[in-house]
Amino acid sequence: MKKEDSKSLIKEPDLSYSNYTYADYLTWDMEEMAELIKGKVFKKAAAAPRRIHQWLAGNLHTELNLFLKGKKCQAYIAPFDVRLPVKSIKDDKIYTVVQPDICVICNMEKLDDRGCIGAPDLVVEVLSPGNKQLELQHKYEVYEESGVREYWLMDPEGQTLLIYTLIQGNYQPSRLMTSGDTAKSSAIIGFELDLESFFAEIN
Repeated sequence: MKKEDSKSLIKEPDLSYSNYTYADYLTWDMEEMAELIKGKVFKKAAAAPRRIHQWLAGNLHTELNLFLKGKKCQAYIAPFDVRLPVKSIKDDKIYTVVQPDICVICNMEKLDDRGCIGAPDLVVEVLSPGNKQLELQHKYEVYEESGVREYWLMDPEGQTLLIYTLIQGNYQPSRLMTSGDTAKSSAIIGFELDLESFFAEIN
């Protein structure tokens, strides 16, 4: 997402600082993609993600769009800002802004010109060598705390999928699924993904 125009754009925020807000985020002019998690900056690699990562994310986004056609939910693919407020929706009071690989939002009131404010119904993150710790630890925590109903964690190299479902405020993991399994979403009712045919197209 293009940041708002500002006369005082900051090229590189201090990565050791841990109290940045969305208002600060809007002033950054960084070449790399960055996310803000509980006030701390996490930069993504300057190089583009691997081809297999982009293929998988793009094709899953297409599957979701086809399923959601005519329905009230909408699917978005990164880069797309998702702000996760805790107590206030004011820019200078939001400390977490993430860019999931894919997210689905069913409450249209959460959408504005800058992205999504509040928890999506479904978030999909596709693992890559440089982001595993970020996805497995930091994002898991903020997705759970903010109320993301379902969190899919896909590994394109291992061709596996793990689904975390929010139950009474805590994530409950599925078993590790792979080719031969059919993934079924509890957040997007009716959406199913045949993993054997889906992963079979990777080459």
